[in-house]
Amino acid sequence: MPNRPKSAMAGRWALPFLGVACAVSVGSIYYNQPLLLVMGKTFGRDARSMELVAVATQLGYAAGILCFVPLGDVAERRGLMMRMYAGVSFALLLAALAHGLTWMIVASVLVGLMASVTHVVVPMAPDLVSDAKRGKAIGTVMTGLLLGILLARSFAGWLAGFHGWRTVFVVAAVMNMAFVPIMYWAMPRMEPRDSLTYGKAMRSLWTLLKTEPLLREAAVLGALSFGAFNCFWTTLAYLLDSHYKMGPGVAGTFGLVGAAGALIAPFAGWLADKRGTRFVMTVAGATLTASFVWMWWAERWHMSTTWHMAALVVGVVALDLGQQMMQVGNQTRIFGLGSQVRSRLNTIYMTIFFGGGAVGSALAGWAWWRWGWNGVCVVALVLISAMGLRHLTGYSRTHEEVRVHVPAAERELA
Repeated sequence: MPNRPKSAMAGRWALPFLGVACAVSVGSIYYNQPLLLVMGKTFGRDARSMELVAVATQLGYAAGILCFVPLGDVAERRGLMMRMYAGVSFALLLAALAHGLTWMIVASVLVGLMASVTHVVVPMAPDLVSDAKRGKAIGTVMTGLLLGILLARSFAGWLAGFHGWRTVFVVAAVMNMAFVPIMYWAMPRMEPRDSLTYGKAMRSLWTLLKTEPLLREAAVLGALSFGAFNCFWTTLAYLLDSHYKMGPGVAGTFGLVGAAGALIAPFAGWLADKRGTRFVMTVAGATLTASFVWMWWAERWHMSTTWHMAALVVGVVALDLGQQMMQVGNQTRIFGLGSQVRSRLNTIYMTIFFGGGAVGSALAGWAWWRWGWNGVCVVALVLISAMGLRHLTGYSRTHEEVRVHVPAAERELA
């Protein structure tokens, strides 16, 4: 097992610290989702045009994962993370100062690029524990990540309601900048785990993708599930506004509801350690399916506002439970392929994952304007069905049985 970092990164606080670090950075790419309507009013743009902001952020994030996260295997990680947190802060300030849609799209791409620091942090979790506890460690850190995703929407929605949407980005910039000195104090220098150059590390991404069928399977499953997940969150504000004239604060509150799903992550990790990741992902797929069927039925039943809100709460909890279990299962699998290449494995997986999220956001926006909520639910269920088909024809191995054969491919590039 790799040498474990000392200082604040050792002991019982190490994994919670990484979880908070993930929450702070990943939240940056979700602040805009409940704010699209109010930002559109500022810029004089309709909601359909503002969809480009959400898509740009997701694409920027995917590009950042592809370009920056491989550095986690070949660069000193503490300094890399400090620079990227500073970069997130700068990009958020640009978003706060935006005076038009084009400016906001550019700022959103930059936010996504720099916020990919999240996935320099995540692969550190398995380094801190034995292989037998890998799933639980990933689950703990992923709790922080999902809480950041969900609570960012609540934070943005309510703060914008009281102080305007620009304040959201300013406060978020301060939060990210605060992590620069925190990282310096809490973490030791973390020297590269490999002697590859950046160019060779980037070329090895294709080798890893080509030689690892389990990685390809996990990436496809993740992209499809996250695309479906984003179908809901990208269009929730439109649903609430069109039916009940509810503002971004209410849309953000559903993030608090969904945060209950984040609490499943440590259990999902434990279950992956005990029953295998394939079992976890089977349960996750069934839960995701049930959540969209339920929310589609609730919309078509024409129930009262109170009962419809209650039904959405149930659907949101199920949706986030399913997505969190899927993510923990997938990452437990891929991180078992080799400790020296975890950042690059995560690069491949998360680039495809967020690419799927961007496609899901774009398809959901298109479906909403053509068919409303019915179209959104159909798109989401088609994505989940494709995910289920790939899962049924995929690997049956548990993550404990996966053994390293990645470094052999690496040596060809060294």
